[in-house]
Amino acid sequence: MKWKNRRHGDESPFMPAGPFKIRLPFIHYRFEWPDYVQGLLMCAVDLGAITLLGQHLHMPFEVALAVVVLNGLLYLFHHILGDPVIPGWITPAVPLIVLFVTQFPEGPDRVYALIAFQLTLGILSIILGITGLASKVVYMVPNAIKTGIILGAGIGAITSVFGAGGQFEKFPVTISICIGFAFYLTFSKSFERIRKNNKGFLFTLLGNLGILPAIFLAVIVAPLFGEANWPDIQWGFSKPDFSTLFAEYTVFGLGFPAVAFFLKAIPAVLATYLVVFGDVLKTKALLSESDAVRTDEKVDYNPNRAHLIFGGRNTLMSIIGPDITMCGPMWAAMQVVAIERYKEGKKAMNSFFGGIGSFRWGTNTALLLLPIVSLVQPILGVALALTLLVQGYVSVRIGIMQARSQRDLGIAGIVAALLVIKGAAWAFAVGILLCFLIYGKDFFKGEVDATFVKDSLDSSKNEEMKEVS
Repeated sequence: MKWKNRRHGDESPFMPAGPFKIRLPFIHYRFEWPDYVQGLLMCAVDLGAITLLGQHLHMPFEVALAVVVLNGLLYLFHHILGDPVIPGWITPAVPLIVLFVTQFPEGPDRVYALIAFQLTLGILSIILGITGLASKVVYMVPNAIKTGIILGAGIGAITSVFGAGGQFEKFPVTISICIGFAFYLTFSKSFERIRKNNKGFLFTLLGNLGILPAIFLAVIVAPLFGEANWPDIQWGFSKPDFSTLFAEYTVFGLGFPAVAFFLKAIPAVLATYLVVFGDVLKTKALLSESDAVRTDEKVDYNPNRAHLIFGGRNTLMSIIGPDITMCGPMWAAMQVVAIERYKEGKKAMNSFFGGIGSFRWGTNTALLLLPIVSLVQPILGVALALTLLVQGYVSVRIGIMQARSQRDLGIAGIVAALLVIKGAAWAFAVGILLCFLIYGKDFFKGEVDATFVKDSLDSSKNEEMKEVS
């Protein structure tokens, strides 16, 4: 096996293909069974997209399942083509996408809007990947507007759960209990101390599975409080309905969207891309942490290659199965879990590609197994709500930290509110106007004040460096 012959400090074996590095299981990487089993369980999160598709596009369950299966297959292309990530949704942008598509009447127009949005995002990502302009585009956006967009995405995620018609109306007790449990496991200082003081299997497992323990808790809590039926476990294989998907929800049956749909999508696509690029930056930072520990393997992360892959996924999905969750560059929670296991050494995970690849093979297997699908089907709305609320918490935190001054925060608050209420076009227009009025010639630069300690320290260090030079 080629993977057994990897020398210390080398990359895992691959077949070169232009900007891509092709790796196949059992040949180029060892199949990691622990990660595969974890993938079987975590497919519950992928299935949460079915609720969104049913709610906003009125897709039947089997048709929405077909979209999830197609998206799942494309998840595999990241590690196969050399991108060292566990890909997922563009979760923080889901409220932005929902806000955009619901501006159109239910039926073909709403599907056209989603197709135009996803295709535009895909083509933009591919162009930026080919030209290498991705970082320049993002850094041209003033910090105040970036703060507002990310903050608005977080607030939108929370309001989509608790607002009129949101999932909280259907599962108030279940969501209250399970989100408390999820937040405790994920963000609590108390649980972090327990994990550090107790290195046992149970606490490590609970900490590494993200929101999955809370989803399994929902399977029990929701029926107990009469908010869902007990699961009707069925045996066999799931039956995604591809024929109806192609006939009623894609360009094959509906035709190509008019140019007007693409023009209306541009502001929302730009707002979504800001979120996407944030995930690209986080990916690079996370992998840098593991590089310091695992010196036996070189893990090559190339943002341009990543853009080509998730851009290609969005482009293809817009044609064969448009999806509200979109195709994102990284599933942050599971990327962290995989990296932590990878840090345990070569015996635990021979190659990072083996871990992330085995995980995604696991989720794809589970989507076809009816017992797993039927187990979580009654509480898919809860799974979606938990995902959005956790992401809302993270987006608000990250969004605020993009600001550099109190003026940034003021502008960002208005941009965030407009994003949630009026959409991305209004948010960008007002944000640009406010930055011109408040910062003038310093439109792109903004200002740094003493509001954030991190920035005042960075600013003082820069001044010291200037004096020295």
